[in-house]
Amino acid sequence: MGNLHDGHLALIRKAKKYADFVVVSIFVNPLQFSPNEDFSQYPRTLNADCKLLRNLDVDIVFAPDEKILFPVQQEILVLLPSIANKFEGKFRPGFFCGVATIVLKLFNIIQPDIAIFGKKDYQQLHIIRLMVQQLNFPIKILDVETIRAADGLALSSRNQYLDKAQRQEASYLHQTLKNIINDIIAGQNNFSLLENKATDKLSERGWKVDYVSVLNQETLSPVHTRDKKIVVLAAARIGKTRLIDNIEIHR
Repeated sequence: MGNLHDGHLALIRKAKKYADFVVVSIFVNPLQFSPNEDFSQYPRTLNADCKLLRNLDVDIVFAPDEKILFPVQQEILVLLPSIANKFEGKFRPGFFCGVATIVLKLFNIIQPDIAIFGKKDYQQLHIIRLMVQQLNFPIKILDVETIRAADGLALSSRNQYLDKAQRQEASYLHQTLKNIINDIIAGQNNFSLLENKATDKLSERGWKVDYVSVLNQETLSPVHTRDKKIVVLAAARIGKTRLIDNIEIHR
């Protein structure tokens, strides 16, 4: 959605390794914002974004006007499986329907051979992969690891909403996930206990926690002790800024 940072640029660098021709889409998608979210305030920095993209030798920047993508009111939407109503979908109703619909439009317009998405939006990546597989798109979905600041905070356009004290505290979300991973490595298999413990510690520090969940990487279902591939997902607010993060572990 623009307001590019190093996390976005990592996607483009990976695309250039796999493709002879790279298209970057920039569009602040109204379908994925609920009425009480920050659609009107979301940072729009197209000129600065294009300067960064020129430096990376991107072939095309596709930044359509809203009327191009929505010439009439959008009444046809993508129907998603139940996973879209959990975690992010539970706290942002309709979000993934809006994401999937706009990605479907962009795929139809651009017709890419590959598409690159970041792991920071872990559930989003999972749903896009399901959509491509089940709708038979001839597109290979590649991912890029989350790009972080030196203190571990996942890069996000919304980080600029944080004041100085909040920015210092924000890295604790990543530390919380690392603590869970360390406990799992040490042999802790009571995953509900780990989730509740992390939620309580965040709450004590002033965070409003939406979820901390230990899940199977491939299905995003609750993890079992026999599972080898685990991901810990979290979303919480510090002040008015909502942050998400995740860490994977293979054990």
